[in-house]
Amino acid sequence: MPSPCHPPGPSPVLQWTPSHVRSWLTGLGLAKYSKQLCDQHRIDGPALLMLQEEDLRQPPLSLDILGDIKHLSYHINALRFDLQCSDQKVQYCLSKQSSIFPSPAHTGDSSPLLRSNSLASTSSDDSSYGLASPMGRHKDQQANSPRGLVCSSCQAQVHLPKSNLATILNPERWKTAVAILYALSVSWLTALTMTVVHDRVPDMNKYPPLPDIILDNVPHIPWAFEMTEVTGMALLSIWILVVLFHKHRFIIARRFFSIAGTIFLLRCITMLITSLSVPGVHLDCKPRPYGTWANRLYNAYIIWSGAGMSLQGVRTCGDYMFSGHTVSLTLLNFFITEYTSRRIYFLHTFTWVLSCFGVFFILAAHEHYSIDVFVAFYITSRLFLYYHTLVNNRAVTKYQESFDAKRTWFYFPLFSFFEQNIDGRIPNEFQLPISPEDIRHGYQWIINMFPQKERRPGAGLRNKKRK
Repeated sequence: MPSPCHPPGPSPVLQWTPSHVRSWLTGLGLAKYSKQLCDQHRIDGPALLMLQEEDLRQPPLSLDILGDIKHLSYHINALRFDLQCSDQKVQYCLSKQSSIFPSPAHTGDSSPLLRSNSLASTSSDDSSYGLASPMGRHKDQQANSPRGLVCSSCQAQVHLPKSNLATILNPERWKTAVAILYALSVSWLTALTMTVVHDRVPDMNKYPPLPDIILDNVPHIPWAFEMTEVTGMALLSIWILVVLFHKHRFIIARRFFSIAGTIFLLRCITMLITSLSVPGVHLDCKPRPYGTWANRLYNAYIIWSGAGMSLQGVRTCGDYMFSGHTVSLTLLNFFITEYTSRRIYFLHTFTWVLSCFGVFFILAAHEHYSIDVFVAFYITSRLFLYYHTLVNNRAVTKYQESFDAKRTWFYFPLFSFFEQNIDGRIPNEFQLPISPEDIRHGYQWIINMFPQKERRPGAGLRNKKRK
């Protein structure tokens, strides 16, 4: 009676004797282990299939050459892979023995099991090089192919690493509009808060500048603060280009505005709670009585329309804890490096240099205390990393009813609202903001809106006769 289990080779592995195993080891160039395996431990076909890498490493075998251990383990797994068996008893025994190849009885699914390899990383590793996820390209083929199973007899499935790239990339433009409105509202509130804290600036004669290790040792450079804003404008220009040409521009713009709005909202609170003394005697900072609220709102509009920049003629005092310029520099740098390919290392180096020089110019201008800059960098970087770590690990979408998801909704409501339909990292894919096809459609739409008047037949001939 023929055996129900047979490999592609000339003799079924399950019928192998120790002599067959000896020949198999000789063919692999591992004949030195035949005495130990075949003579001493009497390893035959079924025993060979049951061997795991741990068995080769541990007593009583205790092989001490790593390369041989890996080669043996590889070829034993290849035998399991090639084995074709309809005997349910064999299937059960092999699946029970192999802990890395679980039985479908335990998984409840006949499709290959996928083990998530996602890390708490904020960088789009797979997509940074313009590559699609390996699982995305071959998922269907592996699910339907017998080669997707390591042992077709016991239905043992391959554990394949799964990229945590997002599969749902709905732009949700209306959420981006909400994020923009949120950021604009916070910016207006920040400008209004600046007019309030300006009234509370401590008297420089009574409250001199506080001791600061860096400011006390770095000479004042009058033009340094303008250079800070120049570097910030350069970073902003780069970021605008990234957003325009990024395929998922609405998602990353939404994230930028939501994070920036939250940080500046926190800044409104910190600079309103405590008023620090002016950091430099060169600053002409005195309480400014605005009189009526109409005058205060007008000055708030000047600050808001000038984006709080000295290049726009805006001068504010009292808004020291913490530095808004440092927030802008740090946030722009982080977003540019996150949503561009890692291969563009010169761009990332350039943005980091701009950011570091911008922070240095803030301190050299003596416009902020060192603690203002440090706190601004720490809060901005931490919030950016926390936000992207949560969304990259699908804190909201993976387990909607889990305790972590509910806690995320409570502590990070804006994050949960904006990211509830995003289930992973955003791939860094770029495209033209307007494709040639869009231009053709737009041109055709304009032509259809202004139809040309039909000319009557013979009109051209009559005109020639008149001439």
